[in-house]
Amino acid sequence: MEPIRIPPQPVSPPVIEVRASARAAAERLAEDARHGLSGDFKELPPKYFYDERGSRLFEQITELAEYYPTRAERAILALHSDAIVAAADFPGELVELGSGSATKTRALLDAMRDAGCLDGYVPVDISEQISRETAAAIGAEYPGIAVHGVVCDFEHDLEDLPARGDRIIAFLGGTIGNFAPPERRAFLRRLAALMGDRDVLLLGTDLVKDADALELAYDDPGGVTAEFNKNVLRVLNRELGADFDLDAFEHVARFDIANQRIDIRLRSVRAQRVVLTGLDLAVDFEAGEEMRTELSCKFTEASLRRAYHEAGLELVELWTDPEGRFALSLARAS
Repeated sequence: MEPIRIPPQPVSPPVIEVRASARAAAERLAEDARHGLSGDFKELPPKYFYDERGSRLFEQITELAEYYPTRAERAILALHSDAIVAAADFPGELVELGSGSATKTRALLDAMRDAGCLDGYVPVDISEQISRETAAAIGAEYPGIAVHGVVCDFEHDLEDLPARGDRIIAFLGGTIGNFAPPERRAFLRRLAALMGDRDVLLLGTDLVKDADALELAYDDPGGVTAEFNKNVLRVLNRELGADFDLDAFEHVARFDIANQRIDIRLRSVRAQRVVLTGLDLAVDFEAGEEMRTELSCKFTEASLRRAYHEAGLELVELWTDPEGRFALSLARAS
């Protein structure tokens, strides 16, 4: 039975709470780069793709014919948002981790509004500018709801999210696949610890499928994904005074069947030394040496259930797009 709610009344303008400082972000980049480039096996976190240029490149990627995840997730939301809201027991608030411009989220907000349960929206993003733009747009499109934007790195600042206890916490786009299993388990456990009895997690996950289709999605013939991959080197050059030669690295994306994940790397085409003056660090690459820049783990329903169970969560319901390429699943703390 749908709840009886008083129609929403006019509320104050959107609130933006800034939890992430530019200094803290710069310190984390420096720490991650030093750690990732100093070991025998080099790797960098994928979140550093996403400066302004990287975000634009990713928007281009989502429109590529080869890149299905965004379209598949939108299809699920278009078809099943009403069912998702009902399965979540008509929560009053939507919290979105990594909200960006919230283009996909409107389907959920519409479903909550139409069900008479939408009281608030919490966009969470690392970019203050995007957070302000998104909060203002949602506030204008859905008058009468409380909009409380949080600017933070949600990997580190989950515990700073406003608590309500009547929420859908949405983590869309398959971003959970960027975490290796130990980090994924720790992140989901932190989420589970924050969830009240009426909270639910809505998680986007890419599904295991043909290796050729997966690799094509991450290595398109037009080279947009390659440019996106190399953008992390541009970020290091700009922010840490590095001298990476982008032409001296090539994009590599392959499906690791044993671990059911796309493994994305940059391969050095020659022996070279890279100097990062901001870190007082010199890094040597051998010819053919690879540096990992992203993992994109793929799931089956069974492996997703295991991931939830290990984190203290329980799968409630799962929806896929008509072609079975992508899934949205709803989970509660167990």
